[in-house]
Amino acid sequence: MHKTLATLPVAVIGAGPIGLSAAVHLLNRGYTPIIFEAGTQAGAHLARWGHVRMFSPWSYNIDPAAVELLNQGNWTEPSLAKFPTGKELLEHYVLPLANHPKIASHLHLNNRVLHVSRCNHDVLRTKGRDDTPFVLRIAGPDGEHDVTAQAVIDASGTYQTPNWLGAHGIPALGENAASNAIRYGVPDVLGVDRAHYTDKSILVVGGGHSAFNALQDLVRLSEQSAGMQVHWAVRSEPVTNVVRSPANDELQERRALEVHIQALLEQGRIHVHTGIEVDTISQDGNRLIVHSNGKSLPPVDRIIAATGFRPDLSVLSELRTTIDPATQSPTRLAPLIDPNMHSCGSVPEHGAAELSHPESNLYIVGIKSYGRAPTFLLRTGYKQVLSVISALDSEEEPTPVQPCAAPTCPG
Repeated sequence: MHKTLATLPVAVIGAGPIGLSAAVHLLNRGYTPIIFEAGTQAGAHLARWGHVRMFSPWSYNIDPAAVELLNQGNWTEPSLAKFPTGKELLEHYVLPLANHPKIASHLHLNNRVLHVSRCNHDVLRTKGRDDTPFVLRIAGPDGEHDVTAQAVIDASGTYQTPNWLGAHGIPALGENAASNAIRYGVPDVLGVDRAHYTDKSILVVGGGHSAFNALQDLVRLSEQSAGMQVHWAVRSEPVTNVVRSPANDELQERRALEVHIQALLEQGRIHVHTGIEVDTISQDGNRLIVHSNGKSLPPVDRIIAATGFRPDLSVLSELRTTIDPATQSPTRLAPLIDPNMHSCGSVPEHGAAELSHPESNLYIVGIKSYGRAPTFLLRTGYKQVLSVISALDSEEEPTPVQPCAAPTCPG
């Protein structure tokens, strides 16, 4: 690395658990991190699903290197066998880590990264590229400014870019017009969002665990609200193709949620609509009607779109990235995580080799590195950043792991 370049900080985009972990490892290696967080606090996205209990225990969700730093103060380590909510993860781990003096001095809140490029180099220009600093355009409280860095670690996540309801991957016709009645992700229907759903008919769209969490909370609310109806729309036929997991699922809390949803279905507590591919949302007064291939669902008052998330890659458009066209993850990572190719219950350990791009010293890590694939665990992200920051220190090319062969991957 060019000597002048090596004196610059390493930019970390996002102050969630993975971004903060990256900062800890950078400090341990003698680098100076500069952390940009668009929100008003570290882990801002966690507050949006703070009511949701995680499938993995505390032991999966904290980085040993960060724990070592926290233990230098008066931090109390949580019971590692317990399962935190998003709120507990935020309050008992992320915020204490962000507020630690060694991290806080490098953390810039309310600073959104708009663009990342190379100084005086657009994506087309090659000469001298690798010895040229990155430049990050930042929108902060005092306006826009540029910051230079020797490397960039993008840990900005995906929660800010949910998938649309539309089956084509774009908004359904009428989706934007109905936005006041649509929520994306897992709203807090038993807490701050309770009044929005009480005595209403609600349609949940999506076949993943976010949908399961929303459904179980809505059914619980309906026990106190006689006028409620809970509808669920999925693409699959039959619905048993959605609510199933191996009996030996490593994450038993995930398995327990699926068993609970199966029981609610058997009790008739949820009105299920299968084979639904949303193309249009029309309005009948204050009610919404979802249409799918000529079929119309019953009118509802509210829709919850639990349809997953996607990465926003536009910020990196002036950099040379290799992104898999299907998963929208780094190309060499894609075969390890692509749900279209295999049914691995666990992803092989991977790191800098799989996360690298033609643009040297650029890495996308954390859940954003998984693109649209839904199987990310925080402990995977912690291993990613350890590998990435080790690679910054090394002149050797990291060795990629081999993908599992479909369909016999370990569950």
